[in-house]
Amino acid sequence: MKKSIHEMVLLAKEAALNAYVPLCKFNVGACIRTIEGRLFNGCNWENAATPLSQCAETSALSAMLTAGYKNISDVVLVTPKLVCMPCGACRQRLIQFSDSETNFYSYNMDNEQLKNIKLNKLLPDKFTWELS
Repeated sequence: MKKSIHEMVLLAKEAALNAYVPLCKFNVGACIRTIEGRLFNGCNWENAATPLSQCAETSALSAMLTAGYKNISDVVLVTPKLVCMPCGACRQRLIQFSDSETNFYSYNMDNEQLKNIKLNKLLPDKFTWELS
């Protein structure tokens, strides 16, 4: 594992351990690297009114935007055992701040890489404001 990705995995794992998931018991942590090299992590959390819950990717993205950054280089997602892919809403949110070179990685809590793919492959026909 590249040192830069290893650091992201550690931050995503740290976030996953802070997840608030009393219903699903499925901790997820995310870490985003901006093109400037800044790292932002986030965890998933549940609300009693479940539609108000938030994914780890969105938590990390919110931290990135709050700090004033808008361009994603890499995204790491860490989950207990299974390969976990961003939900459709998170794919659209992440794509909004990504380009064709943005990488997505899925890891488990044992540091095993489960998936590595370009983020735009996860949402090939994304919604965009750009005119064709």
